[in-house]
Amino acid sequence: MPELPEVEVVRRGLEAHLMGRRIVGVDVLHSRPVRSHPGGRDGFAAELAGRDVAAVRRRGKYLWLVLDSDALIIHLGMSGQFRIADAADPQPRNTRVLFDLDDGRQARFVDQRMFGGLEFVRDAADCPVPHIACDPFDPDFDAGDVARRMRGRRTTVKRALLDQRLVSGIGNIYADEALWRSRLHGDRPTSSLKQAQAVEVLGHAHNVMTEALAAGGTSFDALYVNVNGESGYFERQLDAYGREELPCRRCSTPMARQRFANRSSFYCPQCQRPPKDTRKSR
Repeated sequence: MPELPEVEVVRRGLEAHLMGRRIVGVDVLHSRPVRSHPGGRDGFAAELAGRDVAAVRRRGKYLWLVLDSDALIIHLGMSGQFRIADAADPQPRNTRVLFDLDDGRQARFVDQRMFGGLEFVRDAADCPVPHIACDPFDPDFDAGDVARRMRGRRTTVKRALLDQRLVSGIGNIYADEALWRSRLHGDRPTSSLKQAQAVEVLGHAHNVMTEALAAGGTSFDALYVNVNGESGYFERQLDAYGREELPCRRCSTPMARQRFANRSSFYCPQCQRPPKDTRKSR
């Protein structure tokens, strides 16, 4: 699933092409992306036609178009992406929704697995996703406060980093990277962290996502691309994620992999020692 850097890359691309433009028409080719709209695909298209895009904003992994006082919330899911093209250009496979713009171009929502969604909401342009916590790039993000709340929870540090109600935008890839940089195992109880350690891991999450954003994000396959269809290349700079059995870049110990909530965690057994009470179960 795209994480904060990949979603921010899409946001910047949409901002460059959509801000100040008018949506002159919408064609919903498949109803699933607009499944939450009470008026169905026709009602959704009618709501968006004639709307001016004032801004493109993001919180965590959510995007939204500001349409006067209303908003179009965008969640990319596992494989959602936007492509900007001339209306006459061939459509990519799995194109689901077309937005015709007043400059003759189209914004095309493409989603192979169709877990993504588009939701129109009224009177919510400032923040239509209040249930999502601030992310580390948000000016209102308070690392000290988040660290204190993290330490007060009965959970593990990786689960806390992935909790979008505590801190948004961090997914499996960048959680593993932040933990590697912090020399923390993901199974470490948050209650055992010192305040400085909790602040440090949040800082590393911010830093690694900043570096990933500069590289265009992490693209393991063609599902993760920007609005021009280009892939990011931060995969080459990953220190932990996907590096099972490769030497740790810090101590040369072979990196390990373990199952984590239907996914995988990658870590260094030497630099990131698991908590004592979990070692026997491995």
